[in-house]
Amino acid sequence: MDFINKIFEPYDGPAMPKSRLLILGAQHTFTMFGATILVPILTGLSVSVALFMAGVCTLLYHVVTKGKMPIFLGSSFAFIAPIIIVSELYGQEYALGGIVISGLVYLVVAVLVYFLGPGVVLKFFPPIVTGPIIMIIGLMLAPVAINMAGYGWGLAIVGFVVVAAVSLFAKGFIRMLPVICGIIVGYAVAAVTGNIDFTPIAGAQLFGAPDFTMAKFSLPAIMIVAPVALATVVEHIGDMVAISATCDKDFIKSPGLHRTLLGDGLASCLSAMFGGPANTTYSENTGVLVLTRAFNPWVMRIAAVFAILLGLMPILSAIINTIPTAVIGGISIVLFGMIASVGVRTLVENQIDFKNPRNLLIAAVLLVLGIGGASLPIPIGEGFELQGVGLAAIVGVILNIVLPEKPRGDEA
Repeated sequence: MDFINKIFEPYDGPAMPKSRLLILGAQHTFTMFGATILVPILTGLSVSVALFMAGVCTLLYHVVTKGKMPIFLGSSFAFIAPIIIVSELYGQEYALGGIVISGLVYLVVAVLVYFLGPGVVLKFFPPIVTGPIIMIIGLMLAPVAINMAGYGWGLAIVGFVVVAAVSLFAKGFIRMLPVICGIIVGYAVAAVTGNIDFTPIAGAQLFGAPDFTMAKFSLPAIMIVAPVALATVVEHIGDMVAISATCDKDFIKSPGLHRTLLGDGLASCLSAMFGGPANTTYSENTGVLVLTRAFNPWVMRIAAVFAILLGLMPILSAIINTIPTAVIGGISIVLFGMIASVGVRTLVENQIDFKNPRNLLIAAVLLVLGIGGASLPIPIGEGFELQGVGLAAIVGVILNIVLPEKPRGDEA
């Protein structure tokens, strides 16, 4: 135990029985599963490697951040397009090499933050910028939830209703398990109504090693993939603000933004080196935190171990993969909306005055750019597009700097 405490600082929150920690960890595993395997499915990477490396990299992240943060790292959607492009032009291994180098970009930023201090970075991210950014993180995932629910709105409604009912009316420990309850009830209803294909389970092996692929490097491929890190670093800062607001702790200060950046960057480097996608802090799991209020980081570490087991046991992956997409979609409507609600709470708690045209303008522009699908071509290397949270955050920082605190006409 002393050895563990040297790696992970003891949790200073309410104590919880180990059996409950295991169940909560399983819940987070269910939450991250769909999105984590979707990236390799879309890009042609290995699903088993993605799951295995998500678990390993989450544990690495917790070591780097002193075990203070309830964070799970899963597959990053930001790199889907460059992975596909590089895979077609040069081969999948060279796309992985580009991701490794993108992880090193995080390390460079982490060093700058360490020497300059997080205050230099955070002064560019006041609540009027971070609030809308957090809202965008949740709302930009809204179409994903709706599309998944569209596979069967009946099952989606079952998942949604169960999650809402457990969150509002359940008592004791059950109230902390809305996602698992939603999945179990939705799965049962789907099985009874004949909406589950059990064929993948019958053909799955019990044990099997992930099919690792070693990364390769070429400058043209690196110039396509690595610049995406310029956007994801900004997204990382937004995620750290969001998770800090969710847990009511200043993680920017402790363990420090430099450590969170370092952990995220090293995780992507390690994952891609062996054939996995880039990793990122998962908003889906942040949504579960908002629902359960269970902030013990050991829950995420348990989820990481489950993810590793899933990567080593194809039959478990097959079972979870039979969960109807519509059920996950109904649950995601709640989870993604909860994240956006944290952004609203950030604005309210910091008493942002929307009678001030400056604040109204910044929030309006960020929300439209972030949610509306705007993109800005960046002619670096083969070129890439800055979009989503990254584009909105950069525009928000610029507007916060250039727009005067008071309109010119109000000056005496």
